[in-house]
Formats: sequence, structure tokens, C-alpha cells
Amino acid sequence: MVTALASLLSSRPVKPRLAMTGEVTLSGRVLAVGGIKEKVLAARRAGVTTVILPRRNEKNLLEDVPKPLRESMTFHLVDSVEEALDLALEDALPRNGRIKDALVPSRN
Repeated sequence: MVTALASLLSSRPVKPRLAMTGEVTLSGRVLAVGGIKEKVLAARRAGVTTVILPRRNEKNLLEDVPKPLRESMTFHLVDSVEEALDLALEDALPRNGRIKDALVPSRN
């Protein structure tokens, strides 16, 4: 939901064939979630080629998702919402990497 709102507010589209999962705290940390294998399998069936996961779910990715499936997709492990948005949205974040700068239009 955070990515959808950031995309809407910044007019930056979400990259195609991308899926992501994770819980986001109010401070912007991305927390682990359950069901990684099932979510990755569903994403693959839907034609997704890139998946963004919480870094804390790396063990689940390596242990639960079959190697051929892992090798057929691109996975990014993130710790923060800034990292996730940088990967998910078409354009990169501003050089200083702050979300608020990406969401607030320039006054120039």
C-alpha cells in the first residue's frame, strides 16, 4: 500500500511484473512476513519476474523456495521502505534518497 500511495503522490509508475511483500513500520523499517514460498509461487504464476522481500525473510527464501524457481526470478532483499521504493518505482529517488523529497513537488 505504501508503494501505491508513493506512486500516486509522486506520479512515478510502479515497474511492471513486480511483486513485493512485507510489513512497514511507521519509522520506515520493513519487517518479515510469513508464507514466502506460497507468495513467490503465486507471483510466478501471475507472470511476475521481480520480487521485493524483507531482508529478514532471506532464510525463508533460501530454505523454502525451490532453487529452479529462485533462479528464474530476480529477488531484492530490503530493510527500509526507501530501498523498496527505489526498486519498485520507475525513476530513482532523488540523490539524497529521502522519500519526502520524492513526494513533495519542487517549488522552482
